[in-house]
Amino acid sequence: MNLHEQLGALEMGVDQLIQAVVATQAENIPETPAHAAASNAAVEHADATVENAAAAVENADANADANADANPVDDNAQQAAAATDPSAPQIQPTLEINRPARDEITMTIGNQMVALRPEQIGRLIEELSNARASMTPEQPPAIPPGWQFVSTKNPMMAVQKQSNGDRLLVMRHTGHGWVPFTFSPDVVIQMYMMLSNA
Repeated sequence: MNLHEQLGALEMGVDQLIQAVVATQAENIPETPAHAAASNAAVEHADATVENAAAAVENADANADANADANPVDDNAQQAAAATDPSAPQIQPTLEINRPARDEITMTIGNQMVALRPEQIGRLIEELSNARASMTPEQPPAIPPGWQFVSTKNPMMAVQKQSNGDRLLVMRHTGHGWVPFTFSPDVVIQMYMMLSNA
C-alpha cells in the first residue's frame, strides 16, 4: 500500500468515525441549553478536525508528489515490491478507549478522539452486538476461563409466547441493555429443571 492509499484509508476511517458521532449527536436532542452548547461545540470541533485532517492529507499528497517528481519510480514496481515483501510495515491506525469520567468514554483512532455519552454508548453496544451475532468465528460455546463480567441481579424481564410454541424472553442487563432470547418448549423445561436443582 503506497502513501496515497494509506492516507486515503486513514482519511476515510476518520470521516466515517466523525460522521457516526455527528449523526448520533444529531439524534440525541440535548435536554438543556448547556447540553446544546456542548453538542454544538463537539460538532464544530469534529468539523474543524475533518478540515485539519483534509489539509494534512493534501500536504502529504503534495509532499509525496514532490518526492515522486524528484525520484521518479514506477508506482506499479513499488506496489509489487510491497506485495512480495511480507516484512514491509503496514501502517494501521490503532484504537484506544479511555474513561475520563463516570458517564463518558473516549475513543481514539489514530489521532482522532471522540467522546461518547451513555446514550451513544448504548447505541454503539447494540449495533456492535447485532453485527457480532452474524460474524465468524462464533462466540465461545463454553464460558472462557478468567472471563470478567457484570451480572444484573433480579433483572426486569418480559416474556412472549410465539405462534410456534417458542417463548421469547427479554431481560434487561445494566450494561448490555435489553437482551432477547428465544427458547423452544423443551429448553424451557430444561431451564426450569436447571434453576430448580441449582
